[in-house]
Amino acid sequence: MNSKTFTFANLPESLTQLQALPEAVLDDPFKTAALTVCALCAYAKDKAVGTEMLNWLRGPRPLSGVDLSFLNDRFRDGKTYVPFSYFKGATPENDYTPDVPYTLTVETNPYSDANEGYKKLFVRSGGADHPREIVLRRKGDGTWLLWDQMILVGIREPKSADPWA
Repeated sequence: MNSKTFTFANLPESLTQLQALPEAVLDDPFKTAALTVCALCAYAKDKAVGTEMLNWLRGPRPLSGVDLSFLNDRFRDGKTYVPFSYFKGATPENDYTPDVPYTLTVETNPYSDANEGYKKLFVRSGGADHPREIVLRRKGDGTWLLWDQMILVGIREPKSADPWA
């Protein structure tokens, strides 16, 4: 298994800020996966900004109406904490408040390279028992773009929202 850890002093709040990060060269699937988590955090705060970031990470395949509907559904009912749960220190007990600087580890598994031209990578949430996947696709120019993500699925409720806590 291979892994890479990324640290961000601040999370990007605009496409320009995202593109200014060293990871934005998109020459490595791990970098694109890390930026995907950042873009989903931006989406949780501002849908328009997050959409712009995700569309840039997706390259020639922008979000469809179905994709946008899925994202809006995932963030419904105040679940904006989910993408933040992938950063170090974010747990249900602290309402998924990550440590600063923001640190994220992206990992492979034995099946990460099962399909040529694609890379399936994984990130761990402080509110889930198993890592969640982000799929990247290599473009002809060597850049790695976001193909799909399955990180906005259910995680444990934050303590402040758990009536049984």
